[in-house]
Amino acid sequence: MVFKKFVEVGRVVLVTYGTDAGKLAVVVGIIDHNRVRVARQSLSFKRLSLTPLIVKVPALVGTKALTAIVAEANIVENFAKTSWGKKLANRSIRESLNDFDRFKLFVAKKE
Repeated sequence: MVFKKFVEVGRVVLVTYGTDAGKLAVVVGIIDHNRVRVARQSLSFKRLSLTPLIVKVPALVGTKALTAIVAEANIVENFAKTSWGKKLANRSIRESLNDFDRFKLFVAKKE
């Protein structure tokens, strides 16, 4: 098995657990083999999923500069275009449906 996504400075990650679950972040530093630094906090690899997106950032870049780099690279839009991003968007739409909307979807699928 050949690995294609490595942990590196500039790698875009998806937080999968905690208060920031579902948010994108950029790795700005590697602390040790279990944790990385993302904008103002350190997170364990257990709470992250590596995405195929990479941004050129200097190590331990500040929050303002990182925000500008991410905005310039259109990271959020590029992630939303991937199949992973589309799947997360569909999931959030389905979670927001009320009972009647779920019923309408059920009927539409039967037809």
